[in-house]
Amino acid sequence: MKSGVDQSNLGEPGSPARLEQQLRELPEDCRKLLDEHHFRPEQLLRLARRLHEPGQDVNRVKGRVTPCAPEDLVRLPEPGTPEAQRLRELGEEALRKGQCALVVLAGGMATRMGGVVKALVEAVPGHTFLDLRLQEAESHRARHGAPAPLWLMTSHTTAGPTIEAIGSRLDGYSVATFPQFLSLRLTPDGQVFRDAQGQPSVHSPGHGDLPDALKQSGLLDRFIAEGGRLVMVTNLDNLGGGLDPMVVGFHLAGNAAVTCEVADKVPGDRGGIPVRVDDRPVVLEEFRLPEDFDPTSVSVFSVNTFTFDAKALQQLSLDWTYCTVEKKVEGSPVIQFERIINEVTFALPTRYLHVTRTGTGSRFLPVKDYDELERRRPEIMAVARERGMLPPGSQHS
Repeated sequence: MKSGVDQSNLGEPGSPARLEQQLRELPEDCRKLLDEHHFRPEQLLRLARRLHEPGQDVNRVKGRVTPCAPEDLVRLPEPGTPEAQRLRELGEEALRKGQCALVVLAGGMATRMGGVVKALVEAVPGHTFLDLRLQEAESHRARHGAPAPLWLMTSHTTAGPTIEAIGSRLDGYSVATFPQFLSLRLTPDGQVFRDAQGQPSVHSPGHGDLPDALKQSGLLDRFIAEGGRLVMVTNLDNLGGGLDPMVVGFHLAGNAAVTCEVADKVPGDRGGIPVRVDDRPVVLEEFRLPEDFDPTSVSVFSVNTFTFDAKALQQLSLDWTYCTVEKKVEGSPVIQFERIINEVTFALPTRYLHVTRTGTGSRFLPVKDYDELERRRPEIMAVARERGMLPPGSQHS
């Protein structure tokens, strides 16, 4: 903070008045970075008031929560059946017309792989996660005669290295990046948290940024104006999530704005699960469930791959829940306010597609750290070969 500031009107340590003053006194470089990433000080002030209201638990959803019903989950038709052929042809037609785009969530804070931006980690020898996604886009263009735009949502931490690695292939539309938002960490009593160098500590507020960040980029408006119909969103580390014609056809044949992919849980899996809230099928992270709800009563969970009707995404208006998340940074407790993309299921009609996580048809190949990457490399290699993610002539193709 600036020296010589009159402390008499700042209020008690941790008070909203003190936080408001701290936000006014942010260093210029920090303020500029936050402004570039759509930071809203008034929103942080509003969220921080929760910390002074004991008993306020916005994380846990209100309403009657029950396990999803069997009819809420739908599988793709068996290969070789007339229905499978119909959906595949419907999806291939959309791809030939350039009506599909893929968004890869490539933001965050680059912490899980030892500080290395995950997009630049070798998923298979000689080829990074980013390489495989770029080659996948090339394969779509070659196979269907039209581009399927590849857009990467980056963070302030991942943007520079990702853009540099894409190089001349980054044309701003068929291959493009756009930034997710940025916020500030707080101390448990509601003050700006400062790192070991005394600088305000920033963080990305979650992949729930996707709808707003994509609209801010202008990419979605252009896509729709040029005839785009659907946008698929998937995690960078899940190379199983991509523009499969059958999944595209499944979405187009349905009457819902969103298709959310779910897979069988295995030991250790945590994440959003499909449940019913007041009899409406939605996806909730486990920490948002009522305390008396048993997560093991639901045998599937969301793999964080969503297919959106492009116009529904464009028109989405949602009063997002910013969850209160407790973390440790440099050994100190901090508070972050984050939003989660699966909350779109509360606002938009959603179908739940039960997908496989095994074989070359796997739609879920998560890689959270190097140990998991080593275990999954044979599966990743098989899927990469099957889906044209490896360049022609590659020793791995």
